[in-house]
Amino acid sequence: MSNGSEKNDNESVDSRGDVLASKDASFNSELSEYLLSLKELADETLDARVRFSADCPRRLSEAMRYSLLAPGKRLRPVLAFVASELCDGEREKVLPACVALEAVHAYSLIHDDLPSMDNDDLRRGRPTCHKQFDEATAILAGDALLTFAFETLARDIESPEIASQCVLTLASAAGATGMVGGQADDVVWASTLKSGVGAFDIIGETLAVAASETSRRSEKTVDDPRQFGLAAFLRKIHRRKTGALIVASLKLGALTAGATSEKLDVLASYGRHLGQAFQISDDLLDVLGEETVMGKRVRKDASSGKLTYPALYGLETSRLTLDETAENAKKALVEAGNLFDQDSRAFKALLYVVDYIVRREK
Repeated sequence: MSNGSEKNDNESVDSRGDVLASKDASFNSELSEYLLSLKELADETLDARVRFSADCPRRLSEAMRYSLLAPGKRLRPVLAFVASELCDGEREKVLPACVALEAVHAYSLIHDDLPSMDNDDLRRGRPTCHKQFDEATAILAGDALLTFAFETLARDIESPEIASQCVLTLASAAGATGMVGGQADDVVWASTLKSGVGAFDIIGETLAVAASETSRRSEKTVDDPRQFGLAAFLRKIHRRKTGALIVASLKLGALTAGATSEKLDVLASYGRHLGQAFQISDDLLDVLGEETVMGKRVRKDASSGKLTYPALYGLETSRLTLDETAENAKKALVEAGNLFDQDSRAFKALLYVVDYIVRREK
């Protein structure tokens, strides 16, 4: 978050300091306003629906709302809204999914910031949850938000079949083979690298699988096994840590609209590329960004021993990879043929989001 700092002349920000648009001619102001309206709807929905009875301890409730309602992009709820509209869904029906997605995201940020994880003091321009309250309360607030997400899906989605699909989709994306699995590999890599023993053993299985798949596709040998393995391991981390919840956001929006499996597959492909682009952008911002703009500590990945795109490839190649990944996200939609109305506002908005991710400064 801007945290009171002056904004760049080429940016416009909402009252909560979140960069959502640019005055650059390549950015469409109509789409920017559309996405801003969805963000505001997500904010209003979260505020209205995340309230608890007297059985919830007041301090716990305050910690949950403090983290959940902190100013942010609301990217995941916005993607759910847009995917629903693209599949001719009703906005009211996607609201529970939007709440659940942001609850899972907020929980992950609370736990990421803990001393035993990334040990961050600042998030979205404010003290992190464990700094504002205490470590035990932060852990419990994260736990409560995670379970609240599935309670919301099960209770508030009218169709039992769609509710079940949404619960399964979000659980898979957030769990041991999704976001948490990616976070676990990220943490283990950094801690093992610091210890100086056995770091390369972590990527052994990933390297074997990736090399086997490459051999089947191209019948070529790998010139640099270590670099090849690290690249495959990096993609595997971020496909789960970042990409899984972005893919789930699109799928939940589409599921609440009754989308076909073909549409779900296309949106998932777009989401995988978008998730990778988001992470590359995040890695670059950690190196190049400013704390007053980002609203969190920067230049911490290298000191923490994190495996990132700039650390593995350098800045120039990382930027080129970001551009290539962004184009792949767009192609996934454009090459879907007649599955979607490519002249629709929702379709154009998903293309716009790709450009926003590439250009963002926070």
